[in-house]
Order: sequence, then C-alpha cells, then structure tokens
Amino acid sequence: MQRVAFCTPVNPVESGISDYSEELLPYLGQYVDLTVVVDDEVQPTNQQLIASLPVIRISDLAKQHARQPFDAIIYHMGNSPAHSRFWQSLQRLPGIVVLHDYVLHHLMLWHAANRLKNLASYRQQMQHYYAEQGLQLAQRMERGQLGDAVFDFPLSEPVIAQASSLIAHSNYVLARGQKQRPDLASSLVPMGVPLLPPADRLAARQALQLPAEIPIWASFGHINPYKRIEQALQAFAQFRRSYPDARYILVGSVSPSYDLKALLQRLQLGDSVQVTGYVDHADFNRYVAAADLCFNGRYPSAGETSASLLRLLGAGRAVLVSDIATFSELPADVVAHVPVDRDEVTVIAAYTERLWADVALRATLEQNARRFVAEKHNLPLAARGYADHLSKVHGWPRLEIQREPLWDLNQVTIQSSIPQVIGHKAAQLGLVAADAPLLDRLAARLRNLLA
Repeated sequence: MQRVAFCTPVNPVESGISDYSEELLPYLGQYVDLTVVVDDEVQPTNQQLIASLPVIRISDLAKQHARQPFDAIIYHMGNSPAHSRFWQSLQRLPGIVVLHDYVLHHLMLWHAANRLKNLASYRQQMQHYYAEQGLQLAQRMERGQLGDAVFDFPLSEPVIAQASSLIAHSNYVLARGQKQRPDLASSLVPMGVPLLPPADRLAARQALQLPAEIPIWASFGHINPYKRIEQALQAFAQFRRSYPDARYILVGSVSPSYDLKALLQRLQLGDSVQVTGYVDHADFNRYVAAADLCFNGRYPSAGETSASLLRLLGAGRAVLVSDIATFSELPADVVAHVPVDRDEVTVIAAYTERLWADVALRATLEQNARRFVAEKHNLPLAARGYADHLSKVHGWPRLEIQREPLWDLNQVTIQSSIPQVIGHKAAQLGLVAADAPLLDRLAARLRNLLA
C-alpha cells in the first residue's frame, strides 16, 4: 500500500479540523498506509489513533521523508495558528493542500508575528499580492485596527502557490483556487461527518433539565460578531411576542471582544437566552437533540465548509443559514437560506414562525437534512474522494479498499490532559491572553504540586 503523510491538527487542539481528521482517518486508512504528522507541541489524546497509526512530529517530516520517501504528503490548511508549522513545512516540502478556509489571513499574520517574529514579512506579502491597498491594510492590522476588510485579502495565494495539488470541500473554494492557479490539479471532495443515531428530543431535554414543550432555538460554536447572533436575537425577540416561553440556547464560548451581555440587556431578553459556555461532546449532542430550530449565521465568510453545520443537518435539525459563500451551495429543501441584507431579521423571524407553526413542514426539512448528509457527506464517500484524488495526481491505479476501517468511531476514547481541562475552565471563566501572568503563576504552582 502507498505510504501517505497526513499533516493535521488533532485533539487536544480545539479545532474543527482536529475532529474532522480523526473521523476521516479510519476510513482513509482503508486505502493507504497513513502516518499522522502533528505539531511539535501536540500530544494526541485519541487513544484509538495512537494505537492504530504511527505519529510523528512535523519537525521530523523532512528527515523521515529523506530516509524513506512518502508516496504522498497531505497538508490540512485552515485559518488558525494550529496550521503555522504545517505552512512552514509546506514551503520546504510541497504536497497536496486541503484548503479548509479560503481566507488564511489570520494564520499568515499570526505566523509572521509569532513564528517568524518578523511583521515586515507580513507587510511584504500584503504589498506583493494586493499592492498599496494591501500594505495600508497590513499597517492598520498591526495597529490592532481589525475589521471586516481583512476578508477581502485572503492571503491564501502563497499556500496555493506551494501546493502540488488542491482538495476543496466546496465549489466556492475550488473555483477561487483554480482562478489563482489554472494549472493546478484540483478535486472537489465532500466533507464527511458521522451520522449520529436519530435524536431523542424529549430524552435530551430531560437530561438537560429543559421544558418538554416549549420552542427551543439554538446556535452552536464560538460566539463572535461574525456569527450574526445579534440579528438572530433580534428575530428571537419578535418570535417571543407569539411564543413568550420560547428559549434560545447559545452553545459555546463567547469571544472576549463581543459584549453579549450588553446585547441581551438591550434587547430585554432576560432569562429566555441561555449561554452554556464550553460543553463536552456528550452535552453538545444533547443540546443538538433538544433544539427545534437552529441558526448558523456567518458574515463575512472565510469560505469554510462548516462541519458543525453538517452535524446539525445529520442530526435531523431544521437549520437556518446565511445565504453566503459555501452555505449558498446547500440545497433549498435542506436548509432555509437567509439573505445577509436589511431584511435579514425579518426573514429569520418569518422562517422560524412558519417552521414552528407548521409541524409537517419542519418534519420534512428535518428528514431532508438527515438524508442529505447520509447520502452526500458520509465518511466512506469522503475517503473515496481522497483516494481518487491521490490516484489522479500521482498516476496510480485506482485505489481500492484493502481492509476494514481502522477503528470504530463509536468506541473512541479521549484522554484529557490536565492542561486541557484547565484550558476549558479558563475559557469558561473568560480568561484571555492578558491574563497570561496569572496563568503562568498558576502553572508554576501546579508544577510544584505535581512534582
């Protein structure tokens, strides 16, 4: 079997790409011999991954490749610091790029400032790709003047330039990558997610101590201004005029730069909105099961394909999404598309009123959503797409399944490290980078206690 290096974040790195990779690996490993390549500072916590696959550090990849060349190298690239060392390696050792986000600006800025300690290189990149306008934006970014304009300067150009070929999960990203490099071999591969058993709404509500009959809205993931939460809350306030006992649950941590508390006070929503903070995997799934109506908004977009959205659809939830970028590619009988314009709040309110009142319509949308994920975004189909791309770009015979999946996703054991648990608790307390001295003192105390 061909040997493939698979460079990716893994748990405990809190990234959707960690979960994505750990779910894909047992299926892709049916076709090829995989070596998982992780950041130097990451110790994987997925016990099935550790037992089933060799794991090496990214700093050792070039050495190992020189000693015993891999047949292919795959780099997962997303818009977060978790991909900084993978970008560093890609520049020296090109490979297949899986472009999870079209906008990589925040990664590139972080890489220049923190990995290279050289912000001049960031300014040079911005000027090279976007001329004077790019340089001016770079200077504003360095002064901390962050804004939506950054999404118009993706800085994915250098990554695509280094790629030997490209995998994308949406036509949105694929078309933009091909525009940059028409000569680059590219493939559209569906993102795969596990299909959970049908949700038991009543059991989930009982476990979470939520009322059985009330309408429950929910949004999932890190809460920031780009998620359109303010517009959703305004629509929810209108919804409550008809259904005063309705509840909106925001499942996830809140960005320190987003004053959600003030927004809730201004809209006078009181106890009707529940903010959970970080929750574990089991409670996350319970909140998904408990929800009647889900909102997954985004503007502007980094061009990502949302695994969390696919999980909601796979669970058979009725979901409203922003009609933008990759979300616009979802079929109209699977999600309710909401335009990002002056009618946004009105449309959200109208959709939710109709979906709550019309039980048959909501049930049809839920069934369509689950069927769509089962047929178009299952993990075996995603692995098949990777295998076909590998065969295409390397001139191999068509790869065929050689063995059973490497492990059962229903039997995964995650070993939480002490730093990981502390990180979760710090996030719940709202601790941010400015609290680093306090956290350093805490770490020193812990080292003494554990020594």
